[in-house]
Amino acid sequence: MNIPLQEFEQYIDETILNRGYKYFKKGLVAEPELMAHGEYEAIVEGTEDYTVRIRIENDTITEHSCTCPYDMGPVCKHVAAVIFELQQNELSLVKKAKKSSPTAKTVAKKKTIAEQVDEILEHLTSDDMKEILRGQCDRDRKFRQLFLAGYAHLVMPETKALYVKQVKAILKSSSDRHGFIDYSGARAVGIAIDEYIQTAGKHLEKANYKSAMLIAFAVMEEMTGALQYADDSNGDVGGSIYSAIEILYSVANAQVSEKLRVELLNYCLTAYSKGLYKGWDWHFTMLDLASKLVNNTSEAKQIHQLLDSIKSSGKSWDWDYTNAQQIRALLIRRTEGEEKATQYLEQNLSNAEFRKEIIEKAISAKDYRKAMALAEEGIKLNSKESPGLLDYWCDYLLQIAQLQNDRVNILKYARIQLISANRDKKPYFDILKKHIEPHQWEATLKMIIQDILSKNRWNGNSLVAMIYIWEENWNELLRIVKSDISLNTLDTYEKYLVKDYSDEISDMYQKAVLEYLEKNVSRDHYQIACRYIRRMIKMGAREKADYVVQMLRKLYPQRRALMEELKKV
Repeated sequence: MNIPLQEFEQYIDETILNRGYKYFKKGLVAEPELMAHGEYEAIVEGTEDYTVRIRIENDTITEHSCTCPYDMGPVCKHVAAVIFELQQNELSLVKKAKKSSPTAKTVAKKKTIAEQVDEILEHLTSDDMKEILRGQCDRDRKFRQLFLAGYAHLVMPETKALYVKQVKAILKSSSDRHGFIDYSGARAVGIAIDEYIQTAGKHLEKANYKSAMLIAFAVMEEMTGALQYADDSNGDVGGSIYSAIEILYSVANAQVSEKLRVELLNYCLTAYSKGLYKGWDWHFTMLDLASKLVNNTSEAKQIHQLLDSIKSSGKSWDWDYTNAQQIRALLIRRTEGEEKATQYLEQNLSNAEFRKEIIEKAISAKDYRKAMALAEEGIKLNSKESPGLLDYWCDYLLQIAQLQNDRVNILKYARIQLISANRDKKPYFDILKKHIEPHQWEATLKMIIQDILSKNRWNGNSLVAMIYIWEENWNELLRIVKSDISLNTLDTYEKYLVKDYSDEISDMYQKAVLEYLEKNVSRDHYQIACRYIRRMIKMGAREKADYVVQMLRKLYPQRRALMEELKKV
């Protein structure tokens, strides 16, 4: 998320912003260091000391990270605190005296950390650097692991076992005495393995494909095992596996030696045959990767034999069989040519991806009759078992109608999709408006809205509201909002109505806040309610906001947390 420095308060959640400001005011942000041009690093004191990194380009924060475990939003309070630190002069802020904390502008006058390091390295002898590296490897286990991962190939025969040992050490360092890795431990593992993967990426850049491949093998195997004894609710462990898979695909797509190609191919075939990753998505990834590596019929035959063992259950949602079909199609295309691959697709049109590809081929060849027949058949096949696919087939029919300038079918399928499609509705609305005569539009739109409300029991009102927004029919939009007064509804539509109906909106906020706090009693709920009261004040409804505050104090004097939050309004 890009954050303009001059407007950062508008891009960060108000609660996070307030917490970050408190950290800044208490002097808990150390002086930011300029790591490279536009890159800042600062330590923020919290439950632990957390490291924040921020990249600034053209007065815009383009990247930011923090070592804290917060994952409930795009920006944590520590990042917000550092932004306040960097912007304190521009905002005329004063914090508790602790350390001199120059702004981004004054820091920029110094040499960057990278420049200082480069300058020092120019003056060090080879012996000096060896001594420093030896000492760091001896003292810092993490540094030692990354150093060995990056350079062990220079002095010893590389094996997967070498890297497996290092990954196991990372896992062990984050596990408890029972061998379990909790949430915070899994995050630490993810960070350490990410650096390991970055090392593999550097090997790729230097064409050290063997090293990159072996690191990826080690990460995949050990991290897959770790999923059995780690709390991976944040996806740190699983994410590292996908990163390792990307490394393997990069190796497969590179100009590697024949020996290395065969080694990677054999690994994939063996991993699949032995079920090394069975039960996980990357089990089939091994065959997909293998299919990209084959270059003769003998190798292709091995993959076909493995695919033959996967039998169809007869269900359209049989993911294993569908994956097997798609891998086989790729394999045929690679080893037997496009014509044979197309024949295979035509013979297996129950696979929705194959049907899509054949329809698109027919449309490209202007064989609209065939494309229409395939799409209509798809509607019949999927209407019960896989209704989610109907959107694709209707879209193809709409596309064909547009290519043929078939107004009747354009209106038919655009209307169907506007009412029923589970995707962005605006394109269908625009198509309808374009093809319906202006003098017929109002009456037609009324019928469409009636149809929407009768067929969309749960979300009909929200779609109709969007139609009124597209039409800029604010009276009707206000009517819909009044029919379902809630903080969520007001939050969604206020920006469209506040200019012309500020009194009505503030009245509804007044009612919605009071009703909201009848049912919700935690501090988080109180903070949400107070946020909307402050919004009423910004709208110019100070008296109504004061009335809400008075009523809440009168109704709930025993709610101490609420009373505290109301003081901040």
